[in-house]
Amino acid sequence: MLAEAIKLALQAVRRNAMRSFLTVLGIVIGVGAVIAMVTIGNGTTAKVTADLAKLGSNLLFVAPGQFGPGRASADAKTFNARDIESMRTQLGGVRAVTPVAQRSVTAVYGTESRSTGLIGTDNAFFVTQDWALTAGRMFLDGEIRAGRAACILGQTVRDRLFGGVDPLGQAIRVNGLSCEIVGLLEAKGQSSFGTDQDDTILIPLRAYQRRIAGNTDINRIYVSAEDGVETTKVQADIERLLRERRNISSGKEDDFTVRDMKQIVETTAGTTTVLTGLLGAVAAVSLLVGGIGIMNIMLVSVTERTREIGIRLAIGAVESQVLLQFLVEAVVISLFGGVIGILLGLGLAAIAASVLGVPFLLDPRIIFVAFGFAALVGVVFGFFPARRAAHLDPIEALRHE
Repeated sequence: MLAEAIKLALQAVRRNAMRSFLTVLGIVIGVGAVIAMVTIGNGTTAKVTADLAKLGSNLLFVAPGQFGPGRASADAKTFNARDIESMRTQLGGVRAVTPVAQRSVTAVYGTESRSTGLIGTDNAFFVTQDWALTAGRMFLDGEIRAGRAACILGQTVRDRLFGGVDPLGQAIRVNGLSCEIVGLLEAKGQSSFGTDQDDTILIPLRAYQRRIAGNTDINRIYVSAEDGVETTKVQADIERLLRERRNISSGKEDDFTVRDMKQIVETTAGTTTVLTGLLGAVAAVSLLVGGIGIMNIMLVSVTERTREIGIRLAIGAVESQVLLQFLVEAVVISLFGGVIGILLGLGLAAIAASVLGVPFLLDPRIIFVAFGFAALVGVVFGFFPARRAAHLDPIEALRHE
């Protein structure tokens, strides 16, 4: 009986091809949108997490001031070399502590110039940022102590200023300061926030302070915890040490911020996951609209085929057979739309992933959920028209024109 009902349903679909196509369209759009949105969202979440992980492992950021609505940080006292030394000698479970001072500069080589970011730091920077060199060397101890103008270039700066020329040993001018290139950083690419991580130049902190900034301020501190050490413990130790050094009495708010990279990754990943779910839920509304379309078309179909239903009932068909016929027809239409929607969604997700530069991460569960929901839509919204057809009075149906 089920096979016969499916056969009749397929015949009805072919007989009204255009109407069936328009009915299927709502399901196609709904299923396709859900799969595309969730797949793109999963890829975006993975990319953001991977990009944040590139900033370093077991990493903590320390910055002056507090961040948030109504919490000004412009007047907060910056850090100094004694803070760095105290953290290196008094903190346990720490692999590296590096100072960072940064500003925008103009780098010039020959006729080429580039507006870029200049970072004053030391060799611990490569440990905390998990960043290696592709050529050249790190800063020498004498360069760091004396503040000699030695530069290490990011990939973008190298490409823009030198093209295919080997820059090692060459000199560039950074805001008028002549700086010898001693190393080249490996490429890291775009961050999840859209900034080019390779558009940077590193020089020794003392050279930056004396010859670029004209002060001894340190804007940020990066702290890398040793493997196996809980970053929460290191964070608490940093806060306790800095409160002591900055003479912050009990009960007063910190005038600095310590952020754990793991917390940032978890928060960001959680946010993108929620957004993915929200986008999927919005897209699922299209399935509801498609279900209403199926119900409307099936009601029209029942009206058009009233005489056919009357003949079937008159020659011995029972109500359950008529109910099954129309219910199967609605489910067939819905499942047909679900299959096309899955293919459409996967295609759109693949194209979007390529354009946006995010990985294509397909979750098989979303396909089963979308397909199952499409079938459920067919059953739910096809039941009322099918029930109406099954309860038609045979005599009245035969008299219908």
